[in-house]
Amino acid sequence: MPAKAKYTARDKWKMKKWYEVLAPKAFGEVSLGTTPADDPDKLIGRVVETTLYDLTGDISQVHVKLYFQIVSVEEGKAYTRFKGHELARDYMKSLIRRKSSKVQGIFDVTTKDGYVVRLTIAALTSFRCKSSQRRAIRRIIKDYIFSKTPGLIMDELVNEILSGKISNEIAELARKIYPIRRVEVYKSKLIMIPTEEGPKPAVVVSPVQLKSR
Repeated sequence: MPAKAKYTARDKWKMKKWYEVLAPKAFGEVSLGTTPADDPDKLIGRVVETTLYDLTGDISQVHVKLYFQIVSVEEGKAYTRFKGHELARDYMKSLIRRKSSKVQGIFDVTTKDGYVVRLTIAALTSFRCKSSQRRAIRRIIKDYIFSKTPGLIMDELVNEILSGKISNEIAELARKIYPIRRVEVYKSKLIMIPTEEGPKPAVVVSPVQLKSR
């Protein structure tokens, strides 16, 4: 019996084909590696994790985790959509200092082309500040992000997050209230996508799962 199980597993493996996973066009459709599947429909919805360092070769960006979700498969290639990003926990912990404050806010913003993205933004002060100053800093972050994002399409928003432009601009504004050591867009998550029928949740379900329902 054990031998028969081995042969069965080996036969199933032989049935699988390898598919090249590509980053979205905004990331140059660079290869994210390959993944096996006996049915290309089973790849739909699969999430691929990588780092910004893997895409750019810049070691200073190794702490930036990127998440892409496979949305279609054609001719041996799996195409993805940006799902979100997150900074490594160890990196964020390294930014925390004693006798300083962390001001954080979570905001759902809508881009010019109709995508809804949830952003987690953290401002780290040079010294411990008062609660009134924390509220003022959070208000600056909120006002900035809600005035900024409606003028950007999704790809532009992602680029300005990952390049640090948004973080730097918020830091400059917040320094008018209190000394700011650093601002980070700690996390992003795609919530809604635009469709012909209107906004829909950014949920990708494999056709295989739909058939089984």
